Amino acid sequence: MATASTAATVALFFLVTLSASHVASSLRPSLGVCHASGYLPGKAGKCERSNDPDCCEDGKRYPQYHCSPPVTAATKAVLTLNSFEKGKDGGGPSECDKAYHSDKEMVVALSTGWFKKMARCGHQIKITANGKSVYAKVVDECDSVYGCDSEHNYEPPCDNNIVDASPAVWNALGLDQNVGMEDITWSE
Repeated sequence: MATASTAATVALFFLVTLSASHVASSLRPSLGVCHASGYLPGKAGKCERSNDPDCCEDGKRYPQYHCSPPVTAATKAVLTLNSFEKGKDGGGPSECDKAYHSDKEMVVALSTGWFKKMARCGHQIKITANGKSVYAKVVDECDSVYGCDSEHNYEPPCDNNIVDASPAVWNALGLDQNVGMEDITWSE
């Protein structure tokens, strides 16, 4: 009888410990997690389609992000294709220098959280994909909060993990521009 009682006490202690641990972990802020801060109602418009962008749809809800995952020595991201030339799918001039950039330049736009209110403007970042690495200059923000308007080419807000790169970056990495999205890592 003492063995059954001891086993029950140990089991009860184990359950209480697990429960307390679960409650404590659920109260702790989750490090490295970036959740949507809201949703933008879609509005269709004249979307320039030179690089096959996603264009907004009327009534569709698009997540908005003020944050991005933490930057590490090898930050995981999604590389997307963007033209920074006037009249192309990049929309207006680049945020950092108010200029347009040739598709032959090694330039990128970063999601809002990574862009850090222009703090990364002009920085060279290292982008790695398929065993190759290149450096590109940050010239713009891939807006993760606003979109579906003429300023953003009637495209939805970017996800929170985007490195939006010129065709020159894609070519230097030996990536197929027809794919339009590639898993990469980047660092400063």
